[in-house]
Amino acid sequence: MRVLDGEQTLVRIFVGEGDQFRHQQLAGALLERLRREGFAGATVMRGIAGFGANSVIHTANLVDLSADLPVLIEVVEDAEHISRLVAILDEMIVGGALVTMEKVRVLRYAAASPRPAAS
Repeated sequence: MRVLDGEQTLVRIFVGEGDQFRHQQLAGALLERLRREGFAGATVMRGIAGFGANSVIHTANLVDLSADLPVLIEVVEDAEHISRLVAILDEMIVGGALVTMEKVRVLRYAAASPRPAAS
């Protein structure tokens, strides 16, 4: 397990659920790529509503069910990995997206303890 503490960078990547990379959902493809390349972790969150640069509202309401809900991918990493992440995003994101970066302070980064076996 890698050590990740102190000042790091948080990257937020806002895409649509329908965005694709090589016939795969972009968020899933990006998550798998980051795992393969040794990133500390990433989280994908599906939004219930949102709008972006085109001002089209996408929502999970049953009356107005959208096929392209907002998806947020968050990555906290060191400077070396963030440089690699920028190159990966340039390769994988071909449509619209919003990518933000900010400095964060990591207080704790550790794997979960194994759960005891059920009796």
